[in-house]
Amino acid sequence: MSKIPLTDMDAGMRGKVVELQGGHGLCARLNAMGIRPGARITKISGQIMRGPIIVRIGATQIALGFGMASRVLVEV
Repeated sequence: MSKIPLTDMDAGMRGKVVELQGGHGLCARLNAMGIRPGARITKISGQIMRGPIIVRIGATQIALGFGMASRVLVEV
């Protein structure tokens, strides 16, 4: 299995979060949103030109900025 950033996933793809690359503040913020290693995640959509990425975790949809989403590594 390969690890790819959330930003490289295509819309509709599912995967498992395997790593968060960032400092304590970023990891704490992602954890508060339910994005943590082991979580199942589905990419709903992404905008062109580095816009927000919309993902689903469980029954919750979350919009992440491009920079934050690029630090979430997912196993597809």
